[in-house]
Amino acid sequence: MDIQLPEINFKPRLNVINAEQIKQIHTASLEVLERIGVKMTHPRAVELLESAGANVDGDRVRIPSWMVEDAIRKAPSRVVLGKRNGERSVFIEAGKTWFGPSLDCIDYLDPMTDERKRFTSEHCRVSATIADAMPNFDWSMIIGMADDQPPDIADRVIVRQALTYCEKPLVFCCKDTNSERDIYEMALLICGGKENFEKAPTIVQYSEPISPLEYYDPAVDKMLFSVEHGIPLINFPAPQACGSAPATLAGTIVQGSAESLSGLVLAQAARPGAAFIYGAFTTIMDMKTSVFSYGASEMSLMVAAMAQMAEHYNLPFFGTGGCTDAKFCDPQAAVEATFQCFSSAAVGTGLIHDCSSWMDHGSLVSPAFMVLVNEILHNVKQYMNGIPVSAETLAIDVIERVGPGGHYLQDEHTLANFNKVRYSELFERTIRQEWEADGSKSFEDRLRQMTVKAMAHEPAALPDDIVKEIDTMQQHWK
Repeated sequence: MDIQLPEINFKPRLNVINAEQIKQIHTASLEVLERIGVKMTHPRAVELLESAGANVDGDRVRIPSWMVEDAIRKAPSRVVLGKRNGERSVFIEAGKTWFGPSLDCIDYLDPMTDERKRFTSEHCRVSATIADAMPNFDWSMIIGMADDQPPDIADRVIVRQALTYCEKPLVFCCKDTNSERDIYEMALLICGGKENFEKAPTIVQYSEPISPLEYYDPAVDKMLFSVEHGIPLINFPAPQACGSAPATLAGTIVQGSAESLSGLVLAQAARPGAAFIYGAFTTIMDMKTSVFSYGASEMSLMVAAMAQMAEHYNLPFFGTGGCTDAKFCDPQAAVEATFQCFSSAAVGTGLIHDCSSWMDHGSLVSPAFMVLVNEILHNVKQYMNGIPVSAETLAIDVIERVGPGGHYLQDEHTLANFNKVRYSELFERTIRQEWEADGSKSFEDRLRQMTVKAMAHEPAALPDDIVKEIDTMQQHWK
């Protein structure tokens, strides 16, 4: 029996707010910007916004709704990022999810001893190497702060390590425009110049307004530098329900959306068409401990709603997933990371950061946790592939060929399809006797073994002449 069917694919999809809720959140965000506005003291930014139509009263800048909607129309709906070699590898657009690690952790968890120590530039080499090795990390971040470097140049040293030991696109932050200029020059040198950079930027600037509704002048300096030099800009507030944002989830989403959109308006006023990535780190204050929670289920729910708002605006999105409040790679860490990664993938838009590195409320980097989350992402991505339906996959002829009482082990269809199933080296499925014969390795043993293997990965080396030129650059960093 020959049935001709086109292959039908359906990607699983999660919605946490409906069309009417999206409309109300959008309208409320516009109302916040028009009635309350933002606090901004940066002279040039205030001048740009006022010239574009904003109402300025001292340090309060109120942004009319039409300005916000005009900025949304002007901004590109997709941003393409490139690897060091110029390959266009990350396409930030609706329906696609790209996972990466975190930034600015202050501590490092040794994968062999579980000893906690200050994060150094050497730890950045290790974590960048693992980010390069892990196939489910599509891009990278600077991950931690270099405690072993002079404070004035530590941000640039960390970026140098990240660009040296990972070929993937890099999201970075830094302390001022002097640092950003040096980082930009490094990126241009490594990718082969401005023309190549403009085709597929290798770096993305991460910036945060201060919740609620305030901008810090040095951060605005960096935002304007990014826009003017073609560096894609993430404007990512961190409103904390009950602390720096309303106690309700909807109120926190509205404020976070308004804060991010205010940066969009500034970016488009400075350079219409500037690459801008919308989002907010929306989470709760744990009222038992007062911590900014990185593992709360409410965080994932609000991030998913923000992703839907980005899709509504047709803007690239930056979200959060794969982090934990746990202090070690324990069951809590695995549960929180799995829930967040799955939620982010099922909503399905944008860059999802913090996969694997943000532990203990965003303060701790763990190479072992990076490897664990990579394994989690294998399962999440396998699930998100859905179930393709075609004549081949429906397998009616195969069922007929095997017939009642037969088996499929040696059938050619099995040989052609069995390896499409995901087989993990970490999550163990053998019967107990075989597990014991193989050394009775615990989950922790297997994770440590895989982490050691990832740490031994060798990223492609930068050419000697580029390394020499960066050495010269570093001598002049101030």
